[in-house]
Amino acid sequence: MIREPAELSIDEDGRVSLPIGLLAEAGLGTGARIMAFSDGDGRIVLQREADAMEKLLRDGTL
Repeated sequence: MIREPAELSIDEDGRVSLPIGLLAEAGLGTGARIMAFSDGDGRIVLQREADAMEKLLRDGTL
């Protein structure tokens, strides 16, 4: 799988729009529920809600 980097900007309201290709590559579509959390050092992780909850229940951490 070829991963294309995408340069994004944060708008005045703190929002970021993700390109549809990036979402499709991650297996996310319209209406998908995701969790977002900081992983430190300028990194934000987006993860499918179900996957994040499963990991939290299994490991006690995201």
